[in-house]
Amino acid sequence: MDFIRMIEEEQLRKDIPDFGPGDTVRVYAKVKEKGKERIQVFEGIVIRKTKARNRSTFTVRKVSFGVGIERIFPLHSPNIEKIEVLRTGKVRRARLYYLRKKKGKAARIKEQRTALRTGEQEALTTEPTAITSDQEPSAPQDTEQSETEANT
Repeated sequence: MDFIRMIEEEQLRKDIPDFGPGDTVRVYAKVKEKGKERIQVFEGIVIRKTKARNRSTFTVRKVSFGVGIERIFPLHSPNIEKIEVLRTGKVRRARLYYLRKKKGKAARIKEQRTALRTGEQEALTTEPTAITSDQEPSAPQDTEQSETEANT
C-alpha cells in the first residue's frame, strides 16, 4: 500500500495555484495535432473540483458564441502547461451546476475581495497627522535647520 502511495506522490505537481469553484481561471493545455504540439488556452469559471490525490480533476465552463462549453481537466496532468487564477469568486456551493441554466448577466459571480495591493496597504498603515485649528499646514522643514534655530 505504501508503495502505491509513494508512486502517486512522485506524480503530483507542486506548481498548482490555490483555486476552487467560482474562480475564473485560464488553463494552458498542450494539444497535439498532425504531429505538432501547441498550447491551447481555455478560460472560464471553475464549476467543480474533485480531490483524489493524483486523480483530481476540475471542470471549467465558458460560453463561446452563445454556446456553453465545459471541459474537464486532470489537475496533475503533464498536458497542462500552467493554470492562472484571474478572479476569485464568492460562492456558497461546491458544485455550480446551476450556472448551466443561467444566461447572460444572471450567470455572473461576484468577486471575492481579498488582501489589498501593496501600495494600498502601505497607505493604510501610515497614520495621518492631525492638524489643530491654531496650526497651519506647512511643508516639512529640515531637522538640522530647525535645530540650529532653536539653539540660537
